[in-house]
Amino acid sequence: MSRPEALFPLFSGLDRLDGIGPKTAKAFEGLEVTRPKDLLFLLPYAGIDRSPRDSLDAWILPATVTLLVEVLRHLPARNRSAPAVVQARDSAGNLLDLVFFHARGDYLQKVLPDGAQRLISGKAEPGDYAVRIVHPDHILSPDDAASLPGWEPVYPLTAGVSQKLITRAAASALKDLPDLAEWIDPGLKAREAWPGWAEALRQAHRPGGAEDLAITAPARARLAYDELFAHQLTLALARQGMRRGKGRPSAGDGALRQRVLGALPWPLTGAQDRAIGEIAADMASAQRMNRLLQGDVGAGKTLVALMALMIAVEAGGQAVLMAPTEILARQHLEGLEPLAAAAGVRLELLSGRDRGAERAAKLEALASGAVQILVGTHAVFQKDVQFQDLRLAVIDEQHRFGVAQRMELGAKGQAADVLVMTATPIPRSLALASYGDMDVSVLDEKPPGRKPIRTALVSDGRIDEVVAHLARAISAGNQAYWVCPLVEESELVDLTSAETRFAALRAVLGEGRVGLVHGQMPAAEKDAAMARFVAGETGVLVATTVIEVGVNVPNATIMVVERAENFGLAQLHQLRGRVGRGTAESTCLLLYQAPLSGSGERRLKILRDTEDGFRIAEEDLAMRGAGDLIGTAQSGLPRFRIADPERQAGLMAVAQTDARALLTSDPALEGERGRAARSLLWLLDQDRAIRLLSVG
Repeated sequence: MSRPEALFPLFSGLDRLDGIGPKTAKAFEGLEVTRPKDLLFLLPYAGIDRSPRDSLDAWILPATVTLLVEVLRHLPARNRSAPAVVQARDSAGNLLDLVFFHARGDYLQKVLPDGAQRLISGKAEPGDYAVRIVHPDHILSPDDAASLPGWEPVYPLTAGVSQKLITRAAASALKDLPDLAEWIDPGLKAREAWPGWAEALRQAHRPGGAEDLAITAPARARLAYDELFAHQLTLALARQGMRRGKGRPSAGDGALRQRVLGALPWPLTGAQDRAIGEIAADMASAQRMNRLLQGDVGAGKTLVALMALMIAVEAGGQAVLMAPTEILARQHLEGLEPLAAAAGVRLELLSGRDRGAERAAKLEALASGAVQILVGTHAVFQKDVQFQDLRLAVIDEQHRFGVAQRMELGAKGQAADVLVMTATPIPRSLALASYGDMDVSVLDEKPPGRKPIRTALVSDGRIDEVVAHLARAISAGNQAYWVCPLVEESELVDLTSAETRFAALRAVLGEGRVGLVHGQMPAAEKDAAMARFVAGETGVLVATTVIEVGVNVPNATIMVVERAENFGLAQLHQLRGRVGRGTAESTCLLLYQAPLSGSGERRLKILRDTEDGFRIAEEDLAMRGAGDLIGTAQSGLPRFRIADPERQAGLMAVAQTDARALLTSDPALEGERGRAARSLLWLLDQDRAIRLLSVG
């Protein structure tokens, strides 16, 4: 699919534009601008009021002033380091000194002839005898005064690119704007009173005042929507590609699910019921499932996943559940095995530790269909792992797996359905930006029996009280986690390491009562320490954040997080979710070093005041920004030039609905609006979408 001819000028070299040669074109790379179209999407971020007034008396100095002056006399520079000064006065008789460093006298005489009137604009500051303007931004004859905009845009700059150059080049690029057909739904465009695409760019580059820079200004909102719409169109095309005629209906009779429900101590929550219904409907349809199951800590995602796994087995096939670490895979095995046994289903674990005959026997049982559900780590990606009939792949903690791995796993089965789980509540705007190719089920209720966790902020000056509290709790048969931010003591960073804290607690509580787990330990040692804690042999587990996700010890009732102010909100929420899993009251103690910074205090107080993971995630997003929240490297979050997905979540949701509706009515984008949308995909470098259309 080739680029439309109307767009050719926008994809040519920058040196076509006024004022840009090879050297300045190179400088523009610092702004990620290499083609005229890149410059069109680099919008001003501020503006300067250049509207002229009668005299200096109209401003409170210092200020940017624009006024007509009469040139009085030139005072040449006294020496090479001193400035030249041109004296002038305004209509009210106020004196001005126009100050120029390293300016040639003949040049100054030419632009500011004695006795002439000139329109001057620049930053004015009060001086000893006269108001000073150092290097005025603009000097114009009265005849040219109309060429100065009343409100001048201010662009981001980089070395070698000045405001004058960028303003001139942008004006030149705007002359090349092609007349493109409209890709926005006509009803939406009329309702929002948005201008057309070319007009929106002209308005955005020529703001008439501060209100035109707001994200809500019609021109800016329209251009932001274009970006969000192109992105959602790409995700919707990927989703369409996943589902296009490749699915296999997997419908069960419900018998195995009934046996699992019979073995549970309490009924499902309404949210679990709803999510299972959505998943069952997806699996029964002829289209391939690609669903995200999002639930807060302790909302019961694993049970929903098990019901989905059972549907695959009821339909005569197999299913796989994949976890990011071996600890989590083993925990899934322990939690699911009794329920699978109650249903009469064979469930096995495959991990990197399986060797030789044991591994071969498991692989043979899997290939023959004798193993109905496989639990594993990324080891299930290996080439020798073959299923007889893989119907469903469930991926736990999606943010650890990329989209490519998601697709690779899906390819193992003949168009296996894919269910992705995350315990990290993702704000709606980011869920749409990152997972717009997926359907989403949300678990927003806690199962009965989960008690609220009491959260307290404690200064580290009271650490002895905390240790004494811990000793009493352990003597009473409870268990506790103690999380530290570093593994080894470092001279550079004043944070208590896990190693040091482990030694200190062991000295107080006794040798065998304290365990240690951190990411730098060999896997076997780490698993052994975890196993001793799960079995109740150790009372306190000192750990780094390796225990953040998934570990389930119902007897653990205390979570101590040391130097809590150094952790992210979402991370603290995950850590807190490790306790409160049994019937006993649980406590989370956030130890901080005083004095707290403003943002540190705000983070810890939010955590103390709410257990709602979605509210915490929204706050985290507001405080840290999207890239930090999911970790930019893995987030797959697009980088938008104009749109702000955090502040324009509503616009993103409209864009998703609109993109899916357009593809439903015109799957190959061949209708009038579809062809216009293709131009937008080219304009916004959505090559992935264009490739998907080409192969479609």
